[in-house]
Amino acid sequence: MANRRTFLKTAASAGAAGSMLAAPAPTSPATNIYARLGVRPCINGVGVVTHLGGSLMPPEVVSAMEEASKYFVPLTDLQRKVGARIAELLGAEAAMVTCGCASAITMGTAACVARGIPENLKRLPDTTGMKNEIVQQKTHRGGYEQQMWLVGTKTVWVETREELDKAINERTAMMFFYNEMEPEGKIGRHEWIRVGKERGVPTFNDAASDTPPPERLSQYIREGFDLVAFSGGKALRGPQCSGLLMGRKELIEAALPAFNPYASIGRGMKVGKEEMVGLLAAIERYLKVDHAQELKELEGRVADMMGVLKDVKGVQLERHMPPIANHVPHLRITWNEDAYRFRAGEVTRQLMEGEPSIAISARGERLLQVSVWMMRPGENMIVARRLKEVFQGAA
Repeated sequence: MANRRTFLKTAASAGAAGSMLAAPAPTSPATNIYARLGVRPCINGVGVVTHLGGSLMPPEVVSAMEEASKYFVPLTDLQRKVGARIAELLGAEAAMVTCGCASAITMGTAACVARGIPENLKRLPDTTGMKNEIVQQKTHRGGYEQQMWLVGTKTVWVETREELDKAINERTAMMFFYNEMEPEGKIGRHEWIRVGKERGVPTFNDAASDTPPPERLSQYIREGFDLVAFSGGKALRGPQCSGLLMGRKELIEAALPAFNPYASIGRGMKVGKEEMVGLLAAIERYLKVDHAQELKELEGRVADMMGVLKDVKGVQLERHMPPIANHVPHLRITWNEDAYRFRAGEVTRQLMEGEPSIAISARGERLLQVSVWMMRPGENMIVARRLKEVFQGAA
């Protein structure tokens, strides 16, 4: 037990009180591995998004993964030991490392459908004779339903509490909740949990990008969700191809034999020893970081950008903090057609094609959003100056 408790302690403690923010860029970007392949790296002004690679792993995580790569270990044993340590850290009954948050959704679904029964697992996605219906609010449709359908389920859509009560029956395997979409729905998460408890149906919360604050890693389990999933490669800054599934012990135990290295529905969602160790190192580090200092630094980056752009005529600047997912300061820029004829997509195109290449988000015809979260020191000012050039050039 002592060895497990202190596992990766040295790696995770380095810089424990420091910032989670990205380190300075390598000194020779023209000769990096991507440039040699003909791929242009970009400044990430979008945030912890998969299509840009999620986040940058801190040295502690990279070091842990490198050390893990030098040995052979039984993956099933490692998965259980790493899962036990993560569960201990986050106050869950049990946990496991998955191949991204989408994989965690599939594994949670498999657990609720097949319940770990070997004969059932062998037949997936044929769910004949099993509970195979997933209840979900229409407003919570986020594009991840296929991760559940892979198991052989179908979705029963509801909008109101009355519809929810009618939808649950002897075929209901799971109630899926997409945390980011809670404000859009008519049934809040506390009521969702309560109904699941009353009707004996497991509740699943997809909280992929719902940190910071760090308390959210434990909050939804404490509130009563049976399963909760997070991305490992976003705010946690673990391996991009890692995810976290945690919750009731019997459900995690039912999910494990549906996953790699077993010959079951999750075999193709392979997570290696390096990702398991890397995610553990990332979580241990994340729980020790000075998040208040990080927030202060992000606020300063947004304020500095606003200082550069305040003299650009015809634009409105707003500091924006998403209420749930990606709960960090952003900069929003709007303008009207009389001031500038171009739309947001034209601005993002110019930034991506410029030097350096810069990625930001178009959130409307004349709405840009800039995340400073994954920028290296000083990159926010580069982005601000380029934006100023684009707008002033159009004027």
